[in-house]
Amino acid sequence: MSRIGKMPIEVPKGVDVKIEGSLISVKGPKGELSMVIPSVISFSHEGSSIIVKRMNEENKTRALHGLFRMLIANMVIGVSKGFEKKLELSGVGYRASKQGTKLSLQVGFSHPVVFDPPPGIEFKLEGQEKVLVSGADKELVGRVAAGIRSTKKVEPYKAKGIKYFGEFVKRKAGKAAKAAGAATK
Repeated sequence: MSRIGKMPIEVPKGVDVKIEGSLISVKGPKGELSMVIPSVISFSHEGSSIIVKRMNEENKTRALHGLFRMLIANMVIGVSKGFEKKLELSGVGYRASKQGTKLSLQVGFSHPVVFDPPPGIEFKLEGQEKVLVSGADKELVGRVAAGIRSTKKVEPYKAKGIKYFGEFVKRKAGKAAKAAGAATK
């Protein structure tokens, strides 16, 4: 049996779970999320926890067991605490600003790049070089953060661009370093 799948999901106070057939809805202080679960996975709300079980022992069902247990757990965490991704801008003149709910980035193009957040996503700024993407849906937060990062990925020579907070960028030597190394030989 799946080690992850058989663990119960603890539901904190202030989070309401509704089960209607194969649809599970989770509502909390940060928002509301819902998901349709395949028929080979069953779940029940017992006390202050959710138990996820599988109907048979087929390989596909066994694979889905742990997956859907984690998806439901992420829904519960998302509506109670929320998820966030922090991005850093590095480069001369690279900065971020907010225009209402929209995020405007100056990242070396002739025009600012503007991001309109999808429903459930919020942008926060820490100075002009740090952007915080937050929301209840973990997958949506990660997808929006990846979309912002893909606007100007960090290049390896001067490390200019947008990266995740704490991401390590391996630097490469430029032409001058190669030429200087060849001249000394």
